[in-house]
Amino acid sequence: MRIKMNTKPLIDYFNNILSLNNEEETFVENVFKERRIKRRQFILQEGEICKHNTFVLEGCFKMYFIDANGKEHNLQFAIENWWIGDISSFHIEEPSKLYIEAIENSVILQINKEDQLKLFVDYPKFNRIFRVLAENAMIGLQKRTIQNISSTAEERYLDFLKRYPQFFNRISNVQIASYLGVTPEFLSAIRKKIAKS
Repeated sequence: MRIKMNTKPLIDYFNNILSLNNEEETFVENVFKERRIKRRQFILQEGEICKHNTFVLEGCFKMYFIDANGKEHNLQFAIENWWIGDISSFHIEEPSKLYIEAIENSVILQINKEDQLKLFVDYPKFNRIFRVLAENAMIGLQKRTIQNISSTAEERYLDFLKRYPQFFNRISNVQIASYLGVTPEFLSAIRKKIAKS
């Protein structure tokens, strides 16, 4: 007997963009695979090809790269109802330069490239849904790039606080500092300054 996995949050997520019919919902249930990931377990490491698009049901992940000096640079965090993956490696099928690691014990739903393409061909509605996801990701990336070159570290931290309050009990200050491109000591000084003001 096949154990039914919890695809409801994902189906609800899709329905918030475009309503699915029963056949489309059933296909989603069939092509997405559930995985349980332990804290500090990787779902992608440098040198591997990213073979899945990942939707987070429970838990928290970070995506980062490590520079030539061994320093970690956080590019993205993902919590419930967020997507995470190396888009370049997934689509071009080239070895990734990134790591995706669980910060907490997590549950994810994954779809491979072949099934995702089948989803697009057999159910064109998903072309529109994933286009919206890609557009939103591009908008977010542009905003972050502009912010990184035009804002102070303090402004970036305040914006992070405002946009992602759900992260603050789940992600360490070291990881936030890495995401903002500052040292943990500098972030600590910013936090003290804000607390005094």
